[in-house]
Amino acid sequence: MNEDHPLRAFAPTSASAVQETEMHGDQPTVSVVICTHKRPEFLRNCLDAVTNLQPPPSELIVIDNTDGDGQTQAVAQEYAARYIVEPRIGLSRARNRALLESKSEIIAFLDDDAVPTPRWLNHLSTPFKEDRRVAAVTGSTTSSEGSECHIVMDPARSVDDGDEDWFVMAGFGGLGIGANMALRKSACSEPGTFDERLGRGSILGGGEESEAFVKLLTRGYRIVHEPYAIVKHPDKPIDVEKEASRAIAYWLLLFFEFPDHRLDLLRFLLNRLRHKPLTWHRTSPNFGPIITSGLGLRIRACMAGVQLYFKARQESANSDLLAPL
Repeated sequence: MNEDHPLRAFAPTSASAVQETEMHGDQPTVSVVICTHKRPEFLRNCLDAVTNLQPPPSELIVIDNTDGDGQTQAVAQEYAARYIVEPRIGLSRARNRALLESKSEIIAFLDDDAVPTPRWLNHLSTPFKEDRRVAAVTGSTTSSEGSECHIVMDPARSVDDGDEDWFVMAGFGGLGIGANMALRKSACSEPGTFDERLGRGSILGGGEESEAFVKLLTRGYRIVHEPYAIVKHPDKPIDVEKEASRAIAYWLLLFFEFPDHRLDLLRFLLNRLRHKPLTWHRTSPNFGPIITSGLGLRIRACMAGVQLYFKARQESANSDLLAPL
């Protein structure tokens, strides 16, 4: 490992080193976490951008969501990152492992194909210092290749469970996405902050960050969207029918996991089917694959989505039975 590498200067040697910084520093300590799966070149590009962060993080962690990959480990060590293997496949599992392993007060997550702008971490961490009720902060995510000054900003917003429509706002993309978010570790002390039935590599696919935001808000915390915390992240092609099926399964998960908000969910779905505009800002203004597709695809997606949800529910029950006492 290169001792002159720019990240070596702030790589903490122990948890006590981080705790001492928390006690004496003005800003909270922050761990930057990159979860990756067999993409060492994407990881390298992300880590290159992390070296330019102002200020730098207190700790840098790479979670390798495989049984261990030599190329990924070599890239992580080149950048003085802690390299941790999480062999249970799934982005939620990798993120939950990061919450356990990190030594800082704040954990900032990046996808391995994301590129943060130099002041990203400063903007993302500031709301935690200003308000102890803030449990999560998200930023703007853009596929733009232009300079930071040419990026169109989302409006800033701060939400808690006293705001109108907070449940559907948190659950359906109104507070940002997981490729650009940070969490307060003390707010995530309960196990399973990220539902392991959700997220890339799971049966139900994405939505894990939105479901986590809902849980944090139900506990009385606040979530802030800070538009100047900018990350560039490429758009990905989607399989519309598969995404529609997963969206149905995700809606069912929320319906059964949060029974006090079933009326909110039904009202939201009905308004979307009627093509009524949202009264709150959404990261993606589009109606989504279910609403814009034909009737045939909607029927197939509903049938597949119901099957997906109950399959995930059964696998989760089996996993609980097999868990050590």
